[in-house]
Amino acid sequence: MSLVDLLTQQITSQGLKGLSQQLGTSEDQTTSAISAALPMIIGAMAKNTSSADGANALSNALNKDHDGSILDNLGGFLGSTDNGSGPGILKNVLGEKKGMVEQGISQISGMDLSKVGPLLENLAPIVMGQLGRTQRSQGLDAGGLASILLGATQGQQGGGSAMGSAALSMLGNILDKDNDGSFLDDVGGMLGGMFGKK
Repeated sequence: MSLVDLLTQQITSQGLKGLSQQLGTSEDQTTSAISAALPMIIGAMAKNTSSADGANALSNALNKDHDGSILDNLGGFLGSTDNGSGPGILKNVLGEKKGMVEQGISQISGMDLSKVGPLLENLAPIVMGQLGRTQRSQGLDAGGLASILLGATQGQQGGGSAMGSAALSMLGNILDKDNDGSFLDDVGGMLGGMFGKK
């Protein structure tokens, strides 16, 4: 099961009702927005970890603050209005692109733009929690973590849901470094340099 599918399953099975009530949206609309938002968050993280500094920064943040315990009570977290570290994570992951990413998710999912920001703030700590748990359970270093993120992004583009693929396509337009229409080659090329590949 891919990282996106695993997260989607956990969220929709444990906290969909609470999250929908918090956002004031239907469960169907929330599910659609999650399907668009998770690939964007993970894709942006993959982009950030395509440099050694970015990969090390994420690895250190996971070791310090994200042990995966958030996953043990997803329903409680998603039913609360306290998004914890969500705003800070999004600032680090999306930076000045946050507004454009929110607009993209709104366009793809049909969710009101004013609700997309809170949705992302809820999802970001969960993604970090899952990555932290994976990093610990598999003993990953920064490079291994970056590879998992890239693999999740490539898998979503190649065989993921239509909405996930659309989200990544839109994210690519936002993050594409060399304006060739794909940010995955930018990420893959940088990771190749990190791991000494040509």
